[in-house]
Amino acid sequence: MSHHHHHERHAGHRHDGTGTGTEEGTTHMDWDELAPMLEHGAELQRPLYAQAVAWIGEQLPAASVRRVLDIGSGPGVITCLLAEAFPNAEVVAVDSTPALLDRALARAEGMGLGDRVRTHVAEIPEGTDALGEADLVWAANSLHHVGDQRGALTGFARLLRPGGLLALTEGGLQPRHLPRDIGIGRPGLESRIDAVSAEWFEEMRAGLPDTKAEVEDWRALLSAAGLAPTATRSFLLDIPAPVTVAVREHLVSMFGFQRKALDGRLSDEDAAVLDRLLDPEDAEGLMRRPDCYLLAARTVHAARRG
Repeated sequence: MSHHHHHERHAGHRHDGTGTGTEEGTTHMDWDELAPMLEHGAELQRPLYAQAVAWIGEQLPAASVRRVLDIGSGPGVITCLLAEAFPNAEVVAVDSTPALLDRALARAEGMGLGDRVRTHVAEIPEGTDALGEADLVWAANSLHHVGDQRGALTGFARLLRPGGLLALTEGGLQPRHLPRDIGIGRPGLESRIDAVSAEWFEEMRAGLPDTKAEVEDWRALLSAAGLAPTATRSFLLDIPAPVTVAVREHLVSMFGFQRKALDGRLSDEDAAVLDRLLDPEDAEGLMRRPDCYLLAARTVHAARRG
């Protein structure tokens, strides 16, 4: 499992919700280079995930939660939200990339949560059983990087104590950052990037170990894992134009990552438009144009162990 998390389109999709899930087998990922993008993206999406964590807190009395697993934690932005929401709990950030877990621990310590946040290096699904039991298992944007999603959910369910909850973030809407017609190139650039990313994602999934085609009816899959689905809700991140420099810098990182990941798949015209968007000196570029924004929705599915 990679460590993607809170995020963006698939060719840049990560667990922490941040979103850049390229499996190591498909493309060599330089996590030192990617980590700042993932962390920055997760920070921008923090308001969305804070709402989601609060919603889970309504279904699980905070006083009863002693141990939380954040599977596919990435740099730990959600891990720290979970630690704040469940003040009696040990919260374990689980990821396969030690460098990202180092960031998670540093973040927790900086927020005064270091005494309750732990890290655990594991590949999912192989390392699932070694994680130990928990009252809450949080898995955001990580399951789609596992070949056997049904098997992985069954493994997550086994970790839950009776009455415990699994919070699964999968699906939602592809983020949008630009108007359909941006005045350069053909209208609909982001829709075309999504289409190419979807093909890339299918190839990535086809190459995963033990990969199985699955109808992504998450409630049905949670039921098949022996859990009782309780509720599903989507949460919105809405940062309208004009955006701050921090948001612009994130868009440059994200589109820059896609420009590399999808090289050779985009049309020459779309690649040229992306190059202009990424150029800090171009008046039409992301650092200067007045109309870029960030709009995203993530869907959380909750299910309880009897």
